[in-house]
Amino acid sequence: MTTKKSSKKQTTSTTQKRPAKRKVIVSLAQYEAEARTEAKKHGKTDLDTPIATPAEIAATVEAIQNGNLADGITAPVAGKKKSAPRGVGAKSGAEPAKDATPAAKRPTGERGATSRGLSGLDAAARVLREAGVPMNTAEMVKRMLEQGLWKTGGRTPASTIYAAILRECTAKGAQARFRKVARGKFELAK
Repeated sequence: MTTKKSSKKQTTSTTQKRPAKRKVIVSLAQYEAEARTEAKKHGKTDLDTPIATPAEIAATVEAIQNGNLADGITAPVAGKKKSAPRGVGAKSGAEPAKDATPAAKRPTGERGATSRGLSGLDAAARVLREAGVPMNTAEMVKRMLEQGLWKTGGRTPASTIYAAILRECTAKGAQARFRKVARGKFELAK
């Protein structure tokens, strides 16, 4: 019985990059020393101070168990970080963390009645209602801009309205305000 040895050559391509060497840490003391030097480079001085107190951890665990994530959770705050103010009129100093409260909702009212005017879809619906015939989006946009119903700074407003109409038709189905009657032509759903 003879066994054959496989004679596969190990080839390395010149186009492949070699992986970077990894640091080998021999002991915990060496690891801690390297961590301290890295922390000092980044402005951190005290690594032994815990980020959260046991009371904060207990409150967070209790909130998670109760299913109410908005209560009891506090974001850990590290030491004061000094950074240069950015932008015009920037304030110096650290901003306090935001609470986990929901944002204020817009006032309800007539659809599309905002201080900025009608939305693109609302303006398209109004143009189609006034025309009474199916139109393509280029015609709709032309009339919307002529009548001052909608303002845009985009380079392809017809494509924007087309995509928005299709998105509404897909999302709302039978309750959508628009219906596609031919390739690129839409009318108001009755």
